Amino acid sequence: MSGARQTETDRIAGVSAVAALFAKRPDAVLRLFYVAARRREAGPLCKLMAATRRPYREVPPDELARIAGSAHHGGIVAVAIPREVPELGAPFPAELLQARVLPVLDAVGNPHNLGAIARSAAFFGCSGLLLSGDPRQAGLSDAAYRTSEGGLEHLSLHRVPNLAVALRAMAPRFTTVAAVPQGGVTPEALPRGKPFALLLGNEEVGPTPAAVAACAHRVTLAGSGRVESLNVSVAAAVLIHVLERLPPA
Repeated sequence: MSGARQTETDRIAGVSAVAALFAKRPDAVLRLFYVAARRREAGPLCKLMAATRRPYREVPPDELARIAGSAHHGGIVAVAIPREVPELGAPFPAELLQARVLPVLDAVGNPHNLGAIARSAAFFGCSGLLLSGDPRQAGLSDAAYRTSEGGLEHLSLHRVPNLAVALRAMAPRFTTVAAVPQGGVTPEALPRGKPFALLLGNEEVGPTPAAVAACAHRVTLAGSGRVESLNVSVAAAVLIHVLERLPPA
C-alpha cells in the first residue's frame, strides 16, 4: 500500500487520536510528548506512562512540531509501535459481522481520505474496514491517524490482496454494494436482509471494474447536478449513515 509508512514507529497526534490509542492499544505506546496547554489531558496518560516506566515529557510547541513531523499536532503526540494490518483470511473475522455496514476501500490513495472514512465509520458504528492490496491504496500513516480522530483505533482493519475474489466470497454473508457516480440505485432500493459490504473507489477513477463486477449491486447518490461528484470520504459518510439507518427487511 502506497500510504504505508516504512518507519519503525508511528506518530499519533491529537487529543482524540492519542486518547483512543491509550484506550485500545496502551501497550503499543513507547513515548508521550505534549505542550503546556495540554497538561490537563496529558495528566492521566502520564500517570500510566510513569506506572510502566515509559518516558513522557512536556515540550515547547516547536519541538512538538518536530517530533510530530507536522504543525497540526493538536498539542499532544504519542510515539507507538506500528499497528499490524493482517490479511483477510478464513475463517472470516466475526467482528466484521457486528455492524450493518463494512466499508471496503478500493485504491483510496489519500491518507486524509482514509482517516476521514475511518472517522465516519467509527462514528456511525462500523466495526471494521477493509483495505485493498492495490499499490495506490493508502495505509496507516501519521496523516491517516491524525485525520481519523481516533476512529482507526476502534475499527478492525484487514488487507485484501484481491478485492474481486474477496467480495464474491463475502456474498453469502453480505449484500455487496459498489458506490458508483451514476447508474446505481438509491440506497433505499437495496435489499436489507444482510449487512452491507460497501465498496468505495479511488478518488480519480472510482472503483476498479473487476471489483464493481464482483458486487451484486450498485448504488448512486443523487445530487443537484451543480457539481459532478462528492469527495470519496464525504460520499462514504453519507452512504454509511443512510445504510446504517435503513429499517430491517
